[in-house]
Amino acid sequence: MDGGGCGGDSRPAQLSLPTTPSVRPKVSRVTINVNGDKITVDPALFHTQPHTMLGRMFGASLDNNLTKKNCRGEYEIGNYVSEHVFRLILDYYRYGSIRIPSNIPVADVKHACDYLMVPFNGDTVRADNVAQLMHELANDGAQTQFQQFFDSVIFREMIALAHKGERECHILVLMEDDAVDWDPEYPPPKTDSADDEAQLVRDDRLCRFLKYLENREQAKLVLKERGLKKIRLGIEGFPTQMEKLKTSTRGGGKPEVVYNYIQRPFIHMSWEKEEARSRHVDFQCPPPVNLSTNLAEAASDTDIDHTNMLISDMDMPPQGSPPAPAAADPDSEDRPLYLPHPTANTATALQNEPVDE
Repeated sequence: MDGGGCGGDSRPAQLSLPTTPSVRPKVSRVTINVNGDKITVDPALFHTQPHTMLGRMFGASLDNNLTKKNCRGEYEIGNYVSEHVFRLILDYYRYGSIRIPSNIPVADVKHACDYLMVPFNGDTVRADNVAQLMHELANDGAQTQFQQFFDSVIFREMIALAHKGERECHILVLMEDDAVDWDPEYPPPKTDSADDEAQLVRDDRLCRFLKYLENREQAKLVLKERGLKKIRLGIEGFPTQMEKLKTSTRGGGKPEVVYNYIQRPFIHMSWEKEEARSRHVDFQCPPPVNLSTNLAEAASDTDIDHTNMLISDMDMPPQGSPPAPAAADPDSEDRPLYLPHPTANTATALQNEPVDE
């Protein structure tokens, strides 16, 4: 008895293995076009910081063929970064920090870091020019701090004014211990400015923050980002309490009040496109006109002009005709008609003229 198989092919069956997708070979070197300058780097360098712009370009995007080359096989990052600044930023991927020499402005490195999404703070940046570095760090801190002031203090005052139908606001920031004592009978004199009706806010931190010009400039940027218009920030005088009351000699003995003034910061802004201008169109009616009187005057003027035109036509000789001869003198028959009357000097000259015989 055959204890063999079923008499078929005795060769072992071949198992079909699943096919694996083709793996794209890793790129070892890439050329980056930085404002016209070519820099060749290993794209694996940017994998250490995948949250940055370069980390995203040469990470998964490069592996999935999402980052495109130009016609010369280069990767362009725009014209916002210079070659020297870009080489400094490469140190962030190598060492985790950037060292800025004194010959490169810190502001240029700050703009490049913002564009390339590289963190710019005291942990990642060092500079030989410490003043420039502190200035840029303070600008970032001022924007962050003013956003907190806006959400917690300023926006609340804007809401209160908007509920009253106002379209703009003028906020004056006082210190918490500033004493305001106005005499009800003799209040401080008002000016022609529209900023008299100011919202008073007492906040020591905000008052100290706005006394710096640099902080006010950063606050303007924050307000512009929020879509506000007619933005003005500055320092103005504010009357606190009456100092004395005197009698004016020029105003007919009218009392004049003198107040003490302190310098405090203010914020003025509007949430409308046009300030102090109504969108309602006023259709003004013209004054009534007496048509009969005006028509009579127009008719009389027309008759006068027509008469003057006829007289002028009668005085003018016809065009192209010879000039008319001079009128005859009835007292002189011998003298030709075209000769004028001789004067006394002319007659004397004719008598003295010799006659040729």
